[in-house]
Amino acid sequence: MRLAFAGSIAAALLTACAAPPSGGFRQPPGGFDPAATRYINPGTLAAIPGFTHAVRVGSTVYVSGEVALDSTGRLVGPGDLKAQAAQAFANLATVLRIAGVGPSDVAKLTIYVVSAKPGDLDLIRAAAPDFFPERNPPAGTLIGVVTLPRDGLLIAVDATAVVRALFRPLDERDRRARP
Repeated sequence: MRLAFAGSIAAALLTACAAPPSGGFRQPPGGFDPAATRYINPGTLAAIPGFTHAVRVGSTVYVSGEVALDSTGRLVGPGDLKAQAAQAFANLATVLRIAGVGPSDVAKLTIYVVSAKPGDLDLIRAAAPDFFPERNPPAGTLIGVVTLPRDGLLIAVDATAVVRALFRPLDERDRRARP
């Protein structure tokens, strides 16, 4: 009898400990999921059909190759790599901003240049200095290609960026100062 009674109490305690609090668990509106996927296609940027401008998964933002098209889909700077680089990086900056990051959050850049030549990277850096800081620039690759998805395009730039934490962890001094 005692064993049956003890078993009943143990079952009641386990059920109470495992049951959610009254009102259930709270989630932010929309059900926050840190690994949720968000597709970013700004209406103010022309798009190459079949590609999403960017995809944000958790705190990582993956940006497709941004090119030198203006908001109406016209080519900017035909035959001028520096002008096209400036437009491609401006488009990249717009997509990053909408995704919640900026040029300083870019961890990796891949630059595709039609018929790349040795001096092209210097020209590209001059066209987009925010993306190439002297200290701690992103990892990067410049790839020479034969063509890009649309006639006249000379450059495409894709990026991977990481959203910074919205809080700063306490350092050891702050922890010791707390009661």
